[in-house]
Amino acid sequence: MEGLAGSAELALDTEGDSLHHYPERLALVQLATVSGEVWLVDPLAVDDLSPLGRLLDEPARVTVLHAGDNDLTHLKRRHAFRFASLFDTAVAARFLAAPALGLDVLLEHYLGVRLPPSRQKDDWSARPLTEAQLRYAAADVFHLLELKGRLVDELKRVGRLTWVEEECAALAAQPVAERVEDPSAFTRLKGARELSPRGLAVLRELYELREHLARAHDRPPFKILAEETLVRLAQAAPGDRPALAQVPGCTPRVIERWGEAIHDAVARALARPDDELPRIESRPRPRIPAAAERRIERLRQWRGEAAPRIGLEPGLLLPNRLITAIALAGPRDQAELVRIEGVRRWRAEAFGGEIVAALGPA
Repeated sequence: MEGLAGSAELALDTEGDSLHHYPERLALVQLATVSGEVWLVDPLAVDDLSPLGRLLDEPARVTVLHAGDNDLTHLKRRHAFRFASLFDTAVAARFLAAPALGLDVLLEHYLGVRLPPSRQKDDWSARPLTEAQLRYAAADVFHLLELKGRLVDELKRVGRLTWVEEECAALAAQPVAERVEDPSAFTRLKGARELSPRGLAVLRELYELREHLARAHDRPPFKILAEETLVRLAQAAPGDRPALAQVPGCTPRVIERWGEAIHDAVARALARPDDELPRIESRPRPRIPAAAERRIERLRQWRGEAAPRIGLEPGLLLPNRLITAIALAGPRDQAELVRIEGVRRWRAEAFGGEIVAALGPA
């Protein structure tokens, strides 16, 4: 922290171990400075990362990331980090209408730099890290500040730097909710709605079993049983090992390791009395007034025509959630438009007149 204290900008990246362990841990933090120094911090060995958090929360320092949503979620949720100033190079590239947003593509396009081969599937919690992992981890941040400089130059040229700064400020301020156990999570698996109440009971037991096994064996849930396999088991409700073997996804290895536990879970569900069976309650969609529906269609039409003219992807120019919010609010001018949550000042100032005009008469 003493070595980084004088840096006005810091590149930041993280690596997790979600493909190999459960629950996922933050396994590596990479930092780089303008001078070319790279630091690799081992959060499995360093219990207290708060000095780094304080450093990144200083108003005079810009933290530079690439597609940093996951990095920010880890650091905010697990370590209570706050970020005074952020710059996300992927966000910047979107406002420059980059055809691809991968860091490797952007570095090659803007700097002529090629990254080492990807190691995203590695177990980053394994120690010691290999030389190839060290090179990969360092490369992810080593060029990031130079890339940021090139993107800023381009954004200034096209007059969109303040747009990106506003989006990045919103990203920095965005709160991250604590993860809580959701007892109805099993109902959102693909195919769950087609199951009978008895099938849903089987699915619930199997979902809870998978969670228990994942934690007990420190393995990601998808490496215990795939979601589609859970639903197939719920449909078939196999009563013995031969029936279990007929279910796609239940390989001999799965049956050997988890077969008895699966059989017990199915049996528990089949023994439940009818009044204990789960049901998926249908939630009526909120009714949108006819006038708002018309405004939604007019906004979509405007977006479809404006996006290629402006050179922004439609979902960035005006996301669907904002289309609905604006249509429901029916703002009469730019001042009312900018007060709608999520609209952002850059949209209101650059396109507010067009958006309000597109709404048409009340």
